[in-house]
Amino acid sequence: MQYFTEDFSGFFKELASNNHKDWFHANKKRYETSIKKPFEVFIGKMIQEIQKFDADLQIAPKDCILRVNNDIRFSKDKSPYNLHYTAFISKGGRKDKSIPGIFLRFSQEIIGIMGGCFGPSKEQLHRIRTVISKNPEAFKTLLEHQDFVQKFGEIKGETMKRIPKEWQDACEKEPLITYKQFYFVGKQSPELITSESLVDELMNYWKVMRPVNEYLTKAIQ
Repeated sequence: MQYFTEDFSGFFKELASNNHKDWFHANKKRYETSIKKPFEVFIGKMIQEIQKFDADLQIAPKDCILRVNNDIRFSKDKSPYNLHYTAFISKGGRKDKSIPGIFLRFSQEIIGIMGGCFGPSKEQLHRIRTVISKNPEAFKTLLEHQDFVQKFGEIKGETMKRIPKEWQDACEKEPLITYKQFYFVGKQSPELITSESLVDELMNYWKVMRPVNEYLTKAIQ
């Protein structure tokens, strides 16, 4: 099924040159038709497909999709609108990015496909480090799987600048313990947005990230 027309990318291309409220309001009906409504249908289908493997995922599309409005409070970019459309499909949805899931960002330039633990709390981070330190090979085996490396490369995240004494020995044995986030990123061409195989392709990414997401989910609980 094709969820989006070429105007998905066309809208954001024009918005890039007209990122102000007057233009957006004049094109609001187009935004609803080409972006907001089809994206909600698409995310609903992704949720249904994931539920075939994870029946505990009970969330509505509206609780996964982020606003197109740019949060300018703490950003140097004061443009009122983002040039992408984003959703975080997990048990916590967009309000809790510490819970591993699949994070999708569609723009005219690229499809970003991300997974892992973006913003663990202090307690969750301690649990992840503890689990890794007890059996580093188990985590490394997941990260070194051929499919994972092909689609996502490696784990990303900020690292500790000063390693607490309690973690120094463990960090020497396994540098991943120095991480403060545990996420990974894949990319696809924006041409996929209008493809009838969109959901199938993104579900392939979800299946590859699933073992790492499940490992991190168990660790933070």
